[in-house]
Amino acid sequence: MRVGVIGAGFVGSALVQLLSDPTRHHAIVDAATAPLELVGVAVRDVSKPRPGVDSRLLTADVEGLIASDLDVLVEVVGGIEPSRGYITSALRRGVSVVTANKALMAESGTELAQLAHKHGADLFYEASVGGAIPILRALRISLAGERITRVMGIVNGTTNFILTKMTNDGSDYERALAEAQALGYAEADPRADVEGFDAAAKVQILSSLAFGTSLCGEEIAREGITGIRSVDVEFARRSGYVIKLLGVAERVGPSGVSRRAHPAMVPLDHPLASVAGATNAVFVEGVRSGPLMWLGQGAGGEPTATAVLGDVLDAARNRVSGRHDAPFSGDPSLFAVEVGELKSVFYLSVDVIDQPGVLAEVAGVFGRHDVSIQSMEQSGYGDEARLSFLTHIALSSDVSATVEELTSLKSVDSVGACLRVIDRGGA
Repeated sequence: MRVGVIGAGFVGSALVQLLSDPTRHHAIVDAATAPLELVGVAVRDVSKPRPGVDSRLLTADVEGLIASDLDVLVEVVGGIEPSRGYITSALRRGVSVVTANKALMAESGTELAQLAHKHGADLFYEASVGGAIPILRALRISLAGERITRVMGIVNGTTNFILTKMTNDGSDYERALAEAQALGYAEADPRADVEGFDAAAKVQILSSLAFGTSLCGEEIAREGITGIRSVDVEFARRSGYVIKLLGVAERVGPSGVSRRAHPAMVPLDHPLASVAGATNAVFVEGVRSGPLMWLGQGAGGEPTATAVLGDVLDAARNRVSGRHDAPFSGDPSLFAVEVGELKSVFYLSVDVIDQPGVLAEVAGVFGRHDVSIQSMEQSGYGDEARLSFLTHIALSSDVSATVEELTSLKSVDSVGACLRVIDRGGA
């Protein structure tokens, strides 16, 4: 089986080394049911040293590599373009494609899967979610007969590292982000991670396999962690919770589906609460199987490359047997449930001027929008006070209206974090 690779960064280089590891040769041949021959690695600069990659394999001619009678093409450069063009070109030639490109799959996965099917090829993308965690294969095959009700996970290692540092070390957001950048967990421009774009793309992919939603670039509800403060983390700790950025896809009624990415307060006895550092975890709830969880390294060259290699072996095995996997079926009866229609317990912090009557004024805003207060904590800071609220179960749109009115009050300096609180029954 002839294999070509586009990209020789952390993941691409690690994959090349896995393919050439003599201690795994027999296992790889057994899994692929044929020997694998790496015929080329496409990069922008062939003169740049690539540790572990034979320089004779390097080429700057991507289209030439695609046209060189490949069986499997691996794309690990990321981004929408030119990756989409390369993958489309390969699929039209009947070449099976393996990619780790979450952004592209979230935007065009359904279209590309149909193109692969039309030309008798495979499109696999296990490494696009959760790094080394084989969650997509589990949803696609192992749980195909299960009616899944919810998939909820920590699917971004950067934000989990930052929130873990804020929880365990008392760091503020800026200091924790700087440490994540120094250690290579966060990019110089961290917006894709900290503003929830990365997690949102992964939620779309998980939802497509769990429920049958389309991968066509639909925008989903997204909130990041940039507004989380040390005081929010401390309040969560005292209340028996920990703050995590979650990706959530869940059924709402018979045909509704909610997809969203947002920070939330997770009970300390929930399995996701103990997931620390850059680790990823995905929690799946089904009607028959009950709760299941996958946990592991969600990023990094070697962990991600192991997931890529697993897909390469699947694609090679299919080529040997003269078959390909059909695209995962969509469910046309499904409809998106807007986040404002969902109910949850909420945490809300408000900084106010410390003067008589302010608490009653703030509480009146909650009441006008049908948001019932479960508990309130007040702490003083000179002429200011911070009010921290936990609500009873409330409609998200009512809480949003509450926040909007609070920000207009002269007695309110600022409205801080507004977080959903996970109970045993929902988020």
